[in-house]
Amino acid sequence: MGNPDCFHAVREHRPPRVPVPGKRNVMVTSALPYVNNVPHLGNIIGCVLSADVYARYCRRRGYNVIYMCGTDEYGTATETKAMEEGLTPREICDKYHAIHKDIYEWFDIDFDQFGRTSTPQQTEIAQAIFMTLYEKKRLNENTMTQPYCTTCNRFLADRLVEGTCPTPGCGYEDARGDQCDKCGKLLNAEDLINPRCKVCRNPPEKRDTDHLFLDLPGLNDQLEAYISSTSKVGGWSSNSIQQTNAWIRDGLKERCITRDLKWGVPVPLEKYKEKVFYVWFDAPIGYISITANYTAEWEKWWKSPKDVELVQFMGKDNVPFHTVIFPCTLLGTEEPWTLMKTISVTEYLNYESGKFSKSRGVGVFGNDVKTTNIPVEVWRYYLLTNRPEVSDTLFTWVDLQAKQNNELLKNLGNFIHRTLSFLAKPAGEGGYGKVIPEVGNPEEHELTQKFATEIGGAVAEYISSMEAVKLKGGLKAAMKVSSLGNLYLQESQFWKLYKQDPPACAIVVKTSVGVVHLLATLLEPFMPSFSQKILAQLNLPISTMSLVEEDGDLERASKPWNLVQSGHTIGNPEPIFAEMKDEEMESYRAKFAGSQADRAAAALETLSVSNTNKAAAEKDTKAKKGGKAAASGKKTPAVVKDLPVDVSRLDIRVGLITDVKKHPDADSLYVEQIDVGEPTPRTVVSGLVKFIPIEKMQNRKVCVLCNLKPAAMRGIKSQAMVLAASNADHTEVELVSPPEGAQVGERVTFPGFPGEPDDVLNPKKKIWETVQPDLHTSAELVAQYKDVPFTTSSGICKVESIASGGIK
Repeated sequence: MGNPDCFHAVREHRPPRVPVPGKRNVMVTSALPYVNNVPHLGNIIGCVLSADVYARYCRRRGYNVIYMCGTDEYGTATETKAMEEGLTPREICDKYHAIHKDIYEWFDIDFDQFGRTSTPQQTEIAQAIFMTLYEKKRLNENTMTQPYCTTCNRFLADRLVEGTCPTPGCGYEDARGDQCDKCGKLLNAEDLINPRCKVCRNPPEKRDTDHLFLDLPGLNDQLEAYISSTSKVGGWSSNSIQQTNAWIRDGLKERCITRDLKWGVPVPLEKYKEKVFYVWFDAPIGYISITANYTAEWEKWWKSPKDVELVQFMGKDNVPFHTVIFPCTLLGTEEPWTLMKTISVTEYLNYESGKFSKSRGVGVFGNDVKTTNIPVEVWRYYLLTNRPEVSDTLFTWVDLQAKQNNELLKNLGNFIHRTLSFLAKPAGEGGYGKVIPEVGNPEEHELTQKFATEIGGAVAEYISSMEAVKLKGGLKAAMKVSSLGNLYLQESQFWKLYKQDPPACAIVVKTSVGVVHLLATLLEPFMPSFSQKILAQLNLPISTMSLVEEDGDLERASKPWNLVQSGHTIGNPEPIFAEMKDEEMESYRAKFAGSQADRAAAALETLSVSNTNKAAAEKDTKAKKGGKAAASGKKTPAVVKDLPVDVSRLDIRVGLITDVKKHPDADSLYVEQIDVGEPTPRTVVSGLVKFIPIEKMQNRKVCVLCNLKPAAMRGIKSQAMVLAASNADHTEVELVSPPEGAQVGERVTFPGFPGEPDDVLNPKKKIWETVQPDLHTSAELVAQYKDVPFTTSSGICKVESIASGGIK
């Protein structure tokens, strides 16, 4: 059951706008989500959510910004999905456009316009650009050999052909003619092994068909000049530059832009009137048509390259279409189009032990989050702290729990509630009755002045990161403000100052309330619903959240005592965040395991079993009281079963190496003293000398197996074992590292394996020998038992660089 009381941010009313000369005009777009499926969290973070954060930041800064997006609705995938669901392409688009819109509204994505590409404006604009390119001799005719299904009597576009992936080591049997969902490699239909028609499953034959191609080689010089200048000025992300350069380095080839489909923008030429534009030609033009629906003066956004910055957000698989094909399309018209200035690209967000996959239904999808009790601000925060900006990242439920409990609850929530609840206490009970006190000169209060300098530095770091579209850096800087606030409260001992030094206490309280307001402002792009809750508690309007440099907002941020005026009365303080329990996270992990199809089948099976059990219980009634056991008063002895041999039998704890020396009688051994939460440290002997320098062993947290039978090693008894990962040939070894916030002595757990550890592992039962082969590191460097991560209260354990290594 979901959370019907989930609080959402109130959307600001903004009338349509046009660029204003002399002002900073920013047009933000994200990859148009394809309309043939429900978006998963990897899609959401890489595209619409990231763009929303940046657009909200621009609004706080006072820039003239619009955020345009919509569903991409033409192409093969739509026709295929329509056939699967027995609907027309228009009906399937209507269905999924509504689903996408509903999900993005739940996530508080604040578009200026969320449109769709299947509109009259799309046809008109796309055909106009097409004809300009045709007249400029930028489109060439050529003959292609394509798969043709004699059963369905049609040419098969790439997505209508399936077969075995030809990539060495892959061999996925359900690869599509454009891409393999297992290995991610882009394909051509003719490369597939044992190709078949997706509709009738029969093998197609090859036939010739004429198509039109965009002359990318002829536009190479203009494209390279554009990329060379704009990638530097616009600060393109390194992954986008790498992918773009790879396309150019391999030599641009003509790109087919027509398809033998019915659902799409018709080609405006008599010979090709039965064909449509290919999706990757007309879909980016969808941005233009969506803007045309936004305002009658849409051309001012797209035909004002000197006044408008175009900033785009997308996943890495979309890069070449937006850095090569779309720019070439517009450059080829020789018209003054606004070309992309900045592109922010994400890598993949992986799910637990595998990859998110729309086609296979693996992972948590946008409609799934509404069935949890997790607030929208927590979802947004976790996805954005985990944003895969430079490398793939991993979604795990235990990591979500750790970030909620430690970062949001104990850091951010603690500072805010501690400040406001103290202020709200009646004056006779140690507070100020909700009224901001009058203060003297805060700049003469040494601790407050030091605090203000640190806050000013964090705000400068925030602005620098956000301007460079480094969203994770911006969020980290904002959360640093909260950490500094907690430290300020603790060092000030304001609860003592209230009686011992009232003027100083008033300074600390007024300054802290100002920082609460500052946090609401800095975090609004990331968690708008959170910020609006804080403003309600502060009794201040949304309009006060401003970072406009010309208005002096940034200068005031470095003097937080000026942010909320003395005499102002706040509202009622309430805790914002609640603790997430282990059992709640485990229930989500179980609920969203497998694919969507697996979940649906499991739900039906559960329902069937439930009904069967209910019927049997009714038939059996109350089970025969007065049986022999009951009559005799004797209890039936319990059946003792052997415990399963799995990782729950191991006592793995977070340890801290307090001392380390080389073994006096063995050159390859260290002797460590490790605190594992017991009265005295344990002595541990490890064969790590030739792999890890002694200085890197000092004062570091490690994972320690504590219930092995002690064993003497060269005369010194080792009372535990430090866990480390090694590569295949054992030439590299790295320690398994708990997260920074993990508590010394806490047990490392494995969700789904809840048993208690043995006191001492019995060597005769070979429990360690049975479990150890399933301990390994993943491709994302996460320490795992099978597919379950080593888990602590602060998150998961990892290694530095050894992927797919064994752990022992």
